Amino acid sequence: MFLDMRNITKTFDALKALDNVSLQVCESEIHGLLGENGAGKSTLMNILAGAFPPTFGEIYLNGKKQENMTTHKANELGIRFIHQELNLVNDLKVYENLFLGEELTGAFGLLNKKQMIKKSAEVFKRMNIDIDPQEKVENLDTSRKQLVEIAKALLFESKLIIMDEPTTALTNKEIENLFVIMRSLKAEGVSIIYISHKMPELFQICDRYTVLRDGKLIESGNFSDIDEKKAAELLVGRSIIEDNKQDQGLVGEVILKVESLSCGAAFTNINFQLRKGEVLAITGLHGDGRGELAEALFGARPVSEGHISVNNKPLSLNSIDKVMKAGIGMVPRNRKERSIIKDMSIMDNMSMAHFIRNKTLLIKKYEAVERYNRNKKAIAIKAGSPDDNITSLSGGNQQKVIIARWLEIDSDIYILDNPTQGIDVGAKFEIYRIIYDLAKKGKSIIVFSAEFPEIYKVADRCLVMYKGQINAELTRDEITEVNVMYYATGSNMEGIR
Repeated sequence: MFLDMRNITKTFDALKALDNVSLQVCESEIHGLLGENGAGKSTLMNILAGAFPPTFGEIYLNGKKQENMTTHKANELGIRFIHQELNLVNDLKVYENLFLGEELTGAFGLLNKKQMIKKSAEVFKRMNIDIDPQEKVENLDTSRKQLVEIAKALLFESKLIIMDEPTTALTNKEIENLFVIMRSLKAEGVSIIYISHKMPELFQICDRYTVLRDGKLIESGNFSDIDEKKAAELLVGRSIIEDNKQDQGLVGEVILKVESLSCGAAFTNINFQLRKGEVLAITGLHGDGRGELAEALFGARPVSEGHISVNNKPLSLNSIDKVMKAGIGMVPRNRKERSIIKDMSIMDNMSMAHFIRNKTLLIKKYEAVERYNRNKKAIAIKAGSPDDNITSLSGGNQQKVIIARWLEIDSDIYILDNPTQGIDVGAKFEIYRIIYDLAKKGKSIIVFSAEFPEIYKVADRCLVMYKGQINAELTRDEITEVNVMYYATGSNMEGIR
């Protein structure tokens, strides 16, 4: 047994985050660590990585007890942690981030930039990606930043790599490359603890699993002995009713018209309509222009031509404020960079859209507290005091706070860009239920997503984008994984290229 964590308990004041949890990982094993947001996965891994000590419990590596763990000691022992939240410095270059705190030096203690750049290029070549080591991190998109995080763990000799949701922002091709690297590391004797909410990935890449729930060990075993339904039930502690969207045909009247909308090279000639009470999915592959289109529809990205109308009234897209007043709300992708305000409380983060929409000069705290309590109950946010910092919550509960932020202003149209990113399986179904309920109330929803199971669960209709254009419109009956991939890859255009 390479890693043996025994009876780990961790308390923060009165909160018991971990209660007598044990975890065993063999050499050359990819071990899936499963649990809903707040189950204790990150706490357990932070203890292993030396970020803070356990209240009780012991850690053994290759049979040797490890005491007084620190992050520096963990690194020396060959333990590397790829965090879910990006830990990069945007103002530094890629190679400077890779070697941050572990810089290579030459004569007289001077930085050996040439060697660091060379080693950075080597690790990117090994990963089969073309990132320039001398590029500033701020110029990279989210998926490339995630790959830089992964490269940091591969750069130094590792014996155990912890991967916390490493594929959240990656394309299918990048995920395939990552899995090739993981299998290669496994063959070299490296062990990997893999944390993910994506069940197909876990079953594809992992050997064994450990499930945590509410800070307690639920079960360990082989993935070959369970299926996805059983794994989901272990996570949430109950059977999951998988409701799928039923074909309603045409729902209400047209509420949104998008005509000939273009945005430089990002997307061109976008035309579609959205009806009252309809859930419209927009999907495709990396680089298809979906993200830019979502931003443009909310007035957050300038368009070069075209126009939209809401309830047959023209709407200017040059102001987010005007878009919000027209009855459109948006949950952006990548909550860390685009949604949460780290230095503010849960309550103030939740109330932000309300403050902007209503131009409130004086904030009445009792109203904000009432707003917080109402939404906390409505969408099952696991949180304590409304005055706690937003970063005190797990990623999934942060996402629920952002969703509550926009539900509070009661928009007619909601743009949801990758709304379940980094969300556990139980919370995903809760968000799907929110989408169903909004549609039943006559709200119209546009869901931007690359996850087919999600599209199939929520969509009445689906637009498939390819190279910045809408390549196909699929009715509810036509939404299949084969059809979506056929049009997302442009296979229907092979003869006319």
